[in-house]
Amino acid sequence: MGRMTRRAFTVAALSALATGGAAPGRARPRAEAGEMRGVWIATVGNRDWPSAPGLSADEQRRELTALLDTAVRRRLNTVFLQVRPTADALWPSSYEPWSQWLTGTQGEDPGWDPLGTALTEAHARGLELHAWFNPYRVALHTDPGRLAPAHPARLHPEWVVAYGGKLYYNPGLPEVRAFVEEAILDAVRMYPVDAVHFDDYFYPYPVPGQVFDDDDAYDRHGAAFPTRAAWRRDNIDRLVRETAARIAEVRPGTRFGISPFGVWRNAATDPLGSDTRAGVQTYDDLYADTRGWVRDGLLDYVVPQLYWNIGFADADYAKLLPWWAETAQGSRTRLYIGEALYKAGDPAQPAAWQDPAELSRHLTLAASYPQVRGHAFFSATEVAADPIGAMARVVADHWALPAPPPG
Repeated sequence: MGRMTRRAFTVAALSALATGGAAPGRARPRAEAGEMRGVWIATVGNRDWPSAPGLSADEQRRELTALLDTAVRRRLNTVFLQVRPTADALWPSSYEPWSQWLTGTQGEDPGWDPLGTALTEAHARGLELHAWFNPYRVALHTDPGRLAPAHPARLHPEWVVAYGGKLYYNPGLPEVRAFVEEAILDAVRMYPVDAVHFDDYFYPYPVPGQVFDDDDAYDRHGAAFPTRAAWRRDNIDRLVRETAARIAEVRPGTRFGISPFGVWRNAATDPLGSDTRAGVQTYDDLYADTRGWVRDGLLDYVVPQLYWNIGFADADYAKLLPWWAETAQGSRTRLYIGEALYKAGDPAQPAAWQDPAELSRHLTLAASYPQVRGHAFFSATEVAADPIGAMARVVADHWALPAPPPG
């Protein structure tokens, strides 16, 4: 279906599902096109969907469509579905095994096509479907023997690094980068997804007292770089640059976006950084030059995870928001903001998160920055449950009308 046709369908579908339809003879006004209203649907660890491994195909379908219906009722227009959570697949991949989060056994055919179904059902509801891939994470454990027998990480143990209780593909190996890109592009070739989406995991988050052992790869491939950190950043830059170019070749018009951790660098580290004191900086710790990707136009969109409340001392939402707006200013990259709905009402979180209006205030503040083109919420479980009404407050305060997808 062509994009203009889908846009026309979108407004009608969203209006009918979100409000029960307009009164006869009265046309509903259209919201401004281009606003992102997104939700992440995480499959790793069965966080959002499926609710447990081993459900029947019909049960999995019902749960999935219920999440999509909830997205429409909340007047959202985009879902980010995690389709490659741990070097596995939620589609019949030519490169990697079926995900264990579907059946409980990695490599076991679930009897249906989750990504294909999700795409069809999302579009039928006027929602965009962004396929979310984690590039390098292989497993949430360190035992290769627990992987499917034909898993590429078992066939190529030299590709894998154990770190922090998990297994990762080594980003420093060119053959790994080529394989990861092919595994992702397999889905893009098979399905007209609206976008390819990466999360915040590149090199893994630092674990105190542990070393990511890439000595051999650095010895073989890092000689041209002044430091190991510069070499690691180049590895991730290459992944981003090549993925962007190859998506454009394989399926022109499919967008590419990333949702990084919200702090590129602290100002104390770099005068170009944000007025923050974050314990993690993507440039230095994950070797992800998120600011550079935006400024260099490598991304169609960026969704920094600004998962802190207004006034939080070390990473204030009200300080990070203008920093990202300035970073996106004049670039080709659309700026959306990632919102921590999962913190709302969590008793372990600061007092600000016990207030149902905290997230609504985020959207109010963001509205004063024209570079901000929308928001995405983590994650689908909380969009549905909304324990203290924070999501309902966002909808009531800011989304009087359904909005067509950002396109």
